[in-house]
Amino acid sequence: MHKPVLLNEVIIALNTQPGDIVLDGTIGGGGYLREFCRLVGKNGVLIGLDQDRTAIEEMKNDSSGQDCERYLINENFRNLDKVLNELNINKVDRIVFDLGISSDQLDESGRGFSFQKNEPLLMTLKDKLTDDDLTAKEIINNWDEQNLADIIFGYGEERFAKRISNSICKARKLKQIETTFDLVEIIKEAVPKWYQYKKIHFATKTFQALRIAINDEITALKEGLEKGFEYLEGGGRMAVVSFHSKEDRTVKRFFKEKKEKQEGILITKKPIIPTREEIRKNSRARSGKLRVIEKI
Repeated sequence: MHKPVLLNEVIIALNTQPGDIVLDGTIGGGGYLREFCRLVGKNGVLIGLDQDRTAIEEMKNDSSGQDCERYLINENFRNLDKVLNELNINKVDRIVFDLGISSDQLDESGRGFSFQKNEPLLMTLKDKLTDDDLTAKEIINNWDEQNLADIIFGYGEERFAKRISNSICKARKLKQIETTFDLVEIIKEAVPKWYQYKKIHFATKTFQALRIAINDEITALKEGLEKGFEYLEGGGRMAVVSFHSKEDRTVKRFFKEKKEKQEGILITKKPIIPTREEIRKNSRARSGKLRVIEKI
């Protein structure tokens, strides 16, 4: 079952009140959504977004988390303005963006997010693909070596990005790279032996980089932050839980800009990180960082 990271810290920092209008931009497994519905009560409204249709359908069928008026919509949070306009909602009181991938998406989607299962190289959060949708298979098999290296280093901060991209290009000349295990084996051959035995799996950063690129996550985050802050009521708060340094830097830069323009107050001077106890119970929480801002 998906465990929302930093749930208690998010709840406390956002200080959600009965009757509030709350936007959950990434409902995932519904951990935040259920709690916010309970907090805002029958007079409150919760708008839950997710670009994964499966996550939306599962929450619609979930009997919990229905203490409030709620709207569950299959949409990327970069388009939250479109959603709010269609609902005739001009302002919201609280916003939360959890930028992590839920356990269900990692373990059960069959889309190749995890290097621990042999699955097709998709890595897209969309569950119904069209011919125009980008996949990891297309990037791995068709993009040139320099672009591959730039993605793996830029989004994954992988120190052996050039070696990995070079090995990918050599391997695909022999046969098309089809599955996650195909890619893991190529990465394993590319990196030094000692790197294969580090605490963090040697394929983690490459898989992370591909997922971020395929889903255009950094640009979507920038758009979501801008639009979310615009729709935030004065005195309202926005919380973002990130799991990657590039994501965290994007949030930090945006919040700092709002503070300097005297448009926002930083509720978290430094990011809040999970406790040792939370990491012990959920190892995927270890890289989580929470930042919160209040709109003036």
